[in-house]
Amino acid sequence: MTTFARTAPAFLHRRNPVAKLAAGLVVAAAALAARDPVTPALLLVGCLVALPLTGLGPAALARRTAGVLLGALSVGLANALFGSPGGWAVGGALAMRVLAIALPGVLMLSTTDPTDLADSLVQQLRAPARFAYGSLAALRLLPLLATEWQTIGLARRARGVSSGGNPVIAVRLLFGRVFTLLVGAIRRASRIAAAMDSRGFDSRLPRTYARQQTVGGTDVLLLLVAVSLAVAATAVSIAVGSWQPLVS
Repeated sequence: MTTFARTAPAFLHRRNPVAKLAAGLVVAAAALAARDPVTPALLLVGCLVALPLTGLGPAALARRTAGVLLGALSVGLANALFGSPGGWAVGGALAMRVLAIALPGVLMLSTTDPTDLADSLVQQLRAPARFAYGSLAALRLLPLLATEWQTIGLARRARGVSSGGNPVIAVRLLFGRVFTLLVGAIRRASRIAAAMDSRGFDSRLPRTYARQQTVGGTDVLLLLVAVSLAVAATAVSIAVGSWQPLVS
């Protein structure tokens, strides 16, 4: 007889979403405030040390950070090849800065269920329920929009609609496809808004919650670690004489 043991969620998966959001913003703000290479490099080291706490495997991590790595590489190469004197040093610093700003957000979103995030925004930050759950519905519909985009393209191909290699016609067809997708998204958003209103999301009466989100001592510790990392990275950069503020 084969048994399957349930594995416990990773450390960051169990933390409060608002606490993770605050921790990621602290690290990103420290990277954004500095223009030197030392501060983002130290922040990146801290994020890499925290990777085992996310429970993400190499393949999942590569998928989630591919866009960030490509963007950082593009920014670094553009500034190295066409930027100011000291191009490679400046480009490398900017690439690390982009990574240090984006990576905390990637790790936070990868370990947070959107429903838990909406619940936590309403319960801990007192965000309006209409805004929080409306944003949740929008996030849930993003994959559906991608599917509809492909469906529109297949429907046009079945009807023989093609640009025939003409770039002007291709641009016109692209705008038509975008317009069709936009109309469908607006109609769906209107139906969701009506459904939310019928369920009392716009009511001022007190609400109850099926999923309680709490902030515990470990969540506070996570935020303190993020603040300590940001302060330590800035302090080391100042000590070695490389720290440069964003606004000077």
